Formats: sequence, structure tokens, C-alpha cells
Amino acid sequence: MPKSPRVIGVLTEPPTPTWWRANRHKVLLILGLLAGYYVGTHFSDAPAHQPSTPRPGHTAPTTPGPLHSTHTFLGTA
Repeated sequence: MPKSPRVIGVLTEPPTPTWWRANRHKVLLILGLLAGYYVGTHFSDAPAHQPSTPRPGHTAPTTPGPLHSTHTFLGTA
């Protein structure tokens, strides 16, 4: 005949969480999104976008100039 299970301890349900504890992640998410929207729309002190001029490709000839520049210590050669 199988033995009946022994009682080791008594389990109790935890108390129901308060409204803040149950919904704080939602409130903080909404506050973060609102703060991000406010910062993104009100703090645009960035300079106006300048149209970029096309840069020469790698195959474009360079301007004529000295072929080699050697830097020496204190200008002595």
C-alpha cells in the first residue's frame, strides 16, 4: 500500500501587488517614450544639413605639387 505524502511546510499565496508594482514598467515605458520624443523634437541645435559636393574618385589625378616631403628634426637636413 503506497504511503501518503508527508506535509513538510505550508505554502501561502503572496499578497496581491499594489497598482504601482503591477504597472510600473508600463508607466516608465510611456514616460521614457515621451521624454525621447520631447528631446528629439525640441533640442535640434544641430547645424543645417549642408549638401555634400562629390569627392574625386580614386582614379582622379592629383594636383601637381612636391613629390615627397621629408620632415627633419628642428629643420636640419
